[in-house]
Amino acid sequence: MSDEFSNTYWTSQFAITEAEKINVTAQSAQRQVSKLLLDQVGNLLYGERPNLVAGEKLWWRVPIWIALPTTGPLGQVGTLDVDAQTGEILYTQLMLNNIANRADAVAKREVNQ
Repeated sequence: MSDEFSNTYWTSQFAITEAEKINVTAQSAQRQVSKLLLDQVGNLLYGERPNLVAGEKLWWRVPIWIALPTTGPLGQVGTLDVDAQTGEILYTQLMLNNIANRADAVAKREVNQ
């Protein structure tokens, strides 16, 4: 490989230079989001496998799912982003409230079926 690309990592659609290095793994981002949900929203929500999103920064976009003990996973109720370099979760209380409200609606719909 030429020196020009020695510090470049290629993914399926874009190159990530050493300056944009991913310090947080997808699995770590997923775990961080799941813990945040458990601590601040509820125990029926969890993070699924994230996708890498490139913009001004690199983010792991973690889908948020709800599951009931009696039925298993019901569906996605939102997403949260995690900075792929620092591990910071981008969220507000309003975002968590919206996720909780969507999860509640999905759970009620399932129970009433």
